Amino acid sequence: MTPTSDDHHEPRQRPGMHRDRDDRGRRRVTSQGSLPRGEEAPRRSRESRLGRPTDEGDLLRRGPRGGRPVVDPRSARDPEPVEPAPATRAPRQLVPTRRRHPVRQALGVLALLLAVWLVATGFAVWDSWRQVGRTEAMPIWEGRPEDTSGRNYLLVGSDARDTLSPEERRRLGTGNTEGRRTDTIMLVHVPTFGEPTLVSIPRDSYVPIRGMGENKINASYNVGGAPLLVDTVEQNTGLRIDGYVEIGFGGFTHVVDELGGVELCPDQDIQDGKAHLDLKAGCQEMDGVTALSYVRARYFDPRGDLGRVERQREFLSALSEQVLTPGTVLLPWEVHGVGSAVTPALTVDEHDSMLEVASALNGVRRASGGDRQVTVPVADSTLSTPHGWAVSWDEERAGALWQALREGDDLPQGL
Repeated sequence: MTPTSDDHHEPRQRPGMHRDRDDRGRRRVTSQGSLPRGEEAPRRSRESRLGRPTDEGDLLRRGPRGGRPVVDPRSARDPEPVEPAPATRAPRQLVPTRRRHPVRQALGVLALLLAVWLVATGFAVWDSWRQVGRTEAMPIWEGRPEDTSGRNYLLVGSDARDTLSPEERRRLGTGNTEGRRTDTIMLVHVPTFGEPTLVSIPRDSYVPIRGMGENKINASYNVGGAPLLVDTVEQNTGLRIDGYVEIGFGGFTHVVDELGGVELCPDQDIQDGKAHLDLKAGCQEMDGVTALSYVRARYFDPRGDLGRVERQREFLSALSEQVLTPGTVLLPWEVHGVGSAVTPALTVDEHDSMLEVASALNGVRRASGGDRQVTVPVADSTLSTPHGWAVSWDEERAGALWQALREGDDLPQGL
């Protein structure tokens, strides 16, 4: 069969399409699932094309023309609850962090270390200071000197034996003599401006004592304690004493042992049975007991008490250098160790503050080893008195020394 022209031009049928012809014989193609053949979809009315309501339901939904929508009473009931959509977390935004500068980090670490060091050192000083003994050292009598230039502190080394056990007395060679005496009496003058002065007063100095007449200055401490000793120094020097620091035997030995010893340099061989001392000449490391015996010994020395005060100053100079090393003052545990060794044997006036005591001890350090440490000028070191051999001052030169300190002048020559 020969295909016709219509068949020749008939488009190829795609799957799912149906071919049909209308009333005029024209082909029409309907998709599968459309209305059956011969049925047409009803035409929309003019009203529906224009969006106007065409029935009652549509009227209720849309409302009259130009009016508000009419609510269907059937829809006025509560709507069924709708489950909310699950909350979604917003994506986390990464905020770029600024890297800290290495110098800032280093400064922060240093600041933290400094704060820790300050707290630890402060605790070490406070814990040591609270162990210091207190006493009423200032005189209660009238006639005290007026305030003079600078500040004056009395530094006393006590040989009180009442707090020592028999074993400690044997080791230190103190004997069994009862009562309190002073092996060391030093006047520390700290001027307002300038260098401090350290004046050694021989303990056998023969001077007037309130209520006792003339006697060795050491007797004032034995009879009246610190107040009578301070009063005796004031009356014989004209200097008003502003502070008082006393250290016992135990303090000397403990602080030296805590520091690991102190280097002293005797210029001759020393053998002193009463001081339990046997040393060779030359520089050597001494422990606490040996150092104490060294500064107390006097019977081997023909200068007696004058030679002893020189060794005492030598000891203080060496001790201050040992204490003020960076390894001691910069380490809180070393500060606490040294402080705990010396403060139980330390006694100060009840009105003295920590700063005043520190000023006195710093004055000793600054004056030790220089030309600002002197001994009271002496006229006779073998003065015979009813109280034994004593030391008499050179009234003229001693008076010039006290006047220079009172007025803040330079020390006189030839001391």
